Amino acid sequence: MTKTCPGVRSRHRGRSVCVRLPLAAAIHLACLSGAYAAEEVDQAPQQSSTQQPSGEKPTASLGEVTVTAQKRTENAQAVALSIDVLSTDKLSEMNVNGLTDYVKMLPSVSIQSASPGFSQVFMRGVTSGSVGNNGVANHSASMPSVGIYLDEQPITTIQGALDVHIYDVQRVEALAGPQGTLYGASSQAGTIRIITNKPDPSAFAASVSTEINSIAHGTMGYTVEGFVNVPLRENLALRVVGWDEHDGGYIDNVLGARTYPTSGITASNASRVHDAYNESWLKGARAALKLDLNDDWSISPTIMGQSQHNGGVYSFDPKIGDLKVSHGYPEWQEDRWVQSALTVQGKIGNFDLVYAYSHLNRSDWVDQDYADYGFWYDTLVGYGSYLKDNDGNYINPGQHIHGEDIYAKSSHELRIASPKDQRFRFVGGFFAERQSHRIFQNYQITGLADDTSITGWPGTLWLTKQHRVDEDYAVFGEASYDITDQLTATLGARFFHTENSLRGFFGFGPGYSSSQGEAICFSDYKFDGAPCSDVDQTTKQNDHVGKANLTYKIDNDKMIYATWSEGFRPGGINRRPGLHPYQADILTNYEFGWKTEWLDHRLRWNGAVFQENWKDFQFAILGANGLTEIKNANQARIRGLETNLTWAATYNLTLSAGFTYLNSVLTANYCGLTKANGDPVSSADCTDPSLPDVSPSAPLAPKGTRLPTAAKQKGNLSARYVFDAFGGEGYFQAAGFFEGRRRTDLRIAQNNLIGDMPGYGSVDLSAGLKKDAWMFDVYMKNAFDSRGEINRYTECDISHCVQPRGDVNSGVFGQYYITPIQPRTIGFRVTRNFD
Repeated sequence: MTKTCPGVRSRHRGRSVCVRLPLAAAIHLACLSGAYAAEEVDQAPQQSSTQQPSGEKPTASLGEVTVTAQKRTENAQAVALSIDVLSTDKLSEMNVNGLTDYVKMLPSVSIQSASPGFSQVFMRGVTSGSVGNNGVANHSASMPSVGIYLDEQPITTIQGALDVHIYDVQRVEALAGPQGTLYGASSQAGTIRIITNKPDPSAFAASVSTEINSIAHGTMGYTVEGFVNVPLRENLALRVVGWDEHDGGYIDNVLGARTYPTSGITASNASRVHDAYNESWLKGARAALKLDLNDDWSISPTIMGQSQHNGGVYSFDPKIGDLKVSHGYPEWQEDRWVQSALTVQGKIGNFDLVYAYSHLNRSDWVDQDYADYGFWYDTLVGYGSYLKDNDGNYINPGQHIHGEDIYAKSSHELRIASPKDQRFRFVGGFFAERQSHRIFQNYQITGLADDTSITGWPGTLWLTKQHRVDEDYAVFGEASYDITDQLTATLGARFFHTENSLRGFFGFGPGYSSSQGEAICFSDYKFDGAPCSDVDQTTKQNDHVGKANLTYKIDNDKMIYATWSEGFRPGGINRRPGLHPYQADILTNYEFGWKTEWLDHRLRWNGAVFQENWKDFQFAILGANGLTEIKNANQARIRGLETNLTWAATYNLTLSAGFTYLNSVLTANYCGLTKANGDPVSSADCTDPSLPDVSPSAPLAPKGTRLPTAAKQKGNLSARYVFDAFGGEGYFQAAGFFEGRRRTDLRIAQNNLIGDMPGYGSVDLSAGLKKDAWMFDVYMKNAFDSRGEINRYTECDISHCVQPRGDVNSGVFGQYYITPIQPRTIGFRVTRNFD
């Protein structure tokens, strides 16, 4: 799949690739082309309004919503795709600041989160509930199943989606279902696109907004944000955006102590006691330039950066109390990233050409209390007996982690699209992406003996020093043909080559383990300061996915469509010796949808019913020593309904609702075993002739088991009423959100131990006034202080951290954590616009 180019060298050792050719070609064409007006890829008006004759009472009508979901500018109602769009106005009206705010408005989307900036996003229930040490995917996990884009550029990393601050954003598009043909590997279950406002050379504009807020059971916060759009010349404009946000805390770290059984040592957290433990600070900026080279071509460079510091943890221990933990080691997270992007767009004849480049640098630093691991392993298997100081005395076996994840991700996309008003039209192109991830995790025990520590790392029980690289190269295209004025057929395909490699060191020192870490090193190469190397593996794949669609236009306001589409995630490396690489998994979607407008464009009703078959899906667990293992888990099926409705009931009152129902189950037994070729075992007794040493046992999750994390039902309902007030426009708004009960683990025994996440509802209320250039808003999020759960997890394998007592009537002992939605938050915001 990789094509060589004379004289063009890449960073890959021993080979050359066409990494610079798309940029060179695009700029060359920009400088030489001529006579057709360019169409802005993402700078399209969000809504159109109906002008009323003077003196007549205005009538209610829904405006047109424009999207670029299919890589061209279109009316959302004309796109044969299940898509939710949150416009600039909607984002502002709903007081959206970040990921968790807009996800609750998208019924097809769910998240698994440990703290801001560290969340995994899922769509349509395509999730196996795979976990890491803090309840979300870690560096050893599969690629995400939902792609997140910032304008034209992918911003999805292994750690999860970037939590982009939502301000001066034109819209958020949520594309449900596999988007494999146009968006590739990280869009197996869907894609979320954040489209920013672009520089406008036609007029000056600016705005500044300040906000104060208070969280129930916690502390005060504030937000200051603003933008300025400056025309520099008639063909050149600059847009600069900035924000500074402080969120109050609401998790208390309370006084507590625990006694370790083996040594009898009692550890207290007295020095770490702190109310509102989880305060957060967020700063960021974006600068974009737009240069119109001529009537046909433009260049748009953009740079955006954000720094977020989170103190403490965003979860609580229900054994300790509501919104309380008792931790004795430092806890904080730092997430910093900068993305540089360049978009070149224009025309060759009647054809639109777009080149999009981006480079993302992301650095995460984490300190985490990991004492639960030491305590429960000591309680169950006497783990503390192996941990002593240099004099042979027992020590506190509580662990604490320092981790660093350094990402560098570059992508190139060159695509061409034919005129959209032609009977036959197409879009196609080339995509290349490389993500480098340098991993450092240091599991420390204070006072640990030198002969038990990692060589050269005093006090370190376990060390991870690795370099992971994920590459993706693809050609893609979609073509549509109007069979009649009402019937259109579309075919699409993506041919891809992916590679995943992992090299470096992980494991224990020679004085602690004879089967892990230094004991199994095959090379003396001290990778990045590690004592040696014990992993160096690569896996590759060539494959393709496809799409077919039929769309029937009933009239100008109504259409129906039927779609078959595929999405994929690449396979990858398992670190544990003896485990095979995990295979790619494929999601196949069968969908029937409708898009309709009624009552003279006052009522919009869209929806889709679908079935998605998930083959050999990747499932990650925490295995022995808390080491992530990924295996293919056979088959699953998701059947669902998603629908949304917007009604302009009167000129003053707008009602909207969205709802998703999912029935997601295993269609084959999950045994947790794979054959020698990597295929999953699914027999009734979980045995296979190729695995003679495996004893017969029951499936870990039998056929028919519901998939975890995503609820059967999720929905929202909102009402907004506007009215004349004080010479301006006032409003009242109420919005309700609900999410049903969710399993926490695919495996029956583990889920029974930690329990389901119960269903919950929440209500947001707001009111405000807009007068001249001023806007005043007051809001109350989660008005009734619901303790809805968005995650439930343990620090070690559930079967160790949570165990049933001998007396089945006395419940369980152990430790797990609940990540709640943010408690009731009341805020007041003032905005001043300038033009």
